[in-house]
Amino acid sequence: MLRPPAAAIARLWLHLEPEGPPLPSGPVVVAANHFSHVDGVMVGIAARRPIRFLAVDELFGRSRLFDSFIGRVGAIPVSRTRAPLGALRTALADLAAGETIGVFPEGERVWEWGERPAKRGAAWLARRAGVPLVPVTLIGTDLVMGREATRPRRASVRAVRGAPIHPGDFEREPDPVTAMTAEWVRRVGEAISRA
Repeated sequence: MLRPPAAAIARLWLHLEPEGPPLPSGPVVVAANHFSHVDGVMVGIAARRPIRFLAVDELFGRSRLFDSFIGRVGAIPVSRTRAPLGALRTALADLAAGETIGVFPEGERVWEWGERPAKRGAAWLARRAGVPLVPVTLIGTDLVMGREATRPRRASVRAVRGAPIHPGDFEREPDPVTAMTAEWVRRVGEAISRA
């Protein structure tokens, strides 16, 4: 979970402008686009509550300092090469306990929006747990610490919280999870276009 000290340090370094409605009360899945190494921290600040992220397991084991940080913020390791059953069980248990789970549907940092198709995991989690899926659009994080950056730069960042996507609104769709994912893509794409 994003701890207050990490959020305070990030606020000193970055100018973050959260926008949009607050997250609904109770458990939610927050799904954001992914341009930067700092996106998890930015979404945590925008959420204004503790949040655990699904994070690819290849992030772990490179540095004790980073492992300590990512462990303290509550990252849930997800395998890229095997079915992530353990990670999904952990995320569902956390949602059942009233927590907030963060997911980056693109699956990895991208150079530009639309470069990679969105994966269905965030929508699947929301539907399986019966909780809202909240789109968060990050704008400007690539200027702070994009894919190839080795150190952060100061920049203004916007985090646009969108209206919740409710699983019940998609029950009549032939494939509700795909329809929810498409709605997430549409809303994030519109917010990026407006920016």
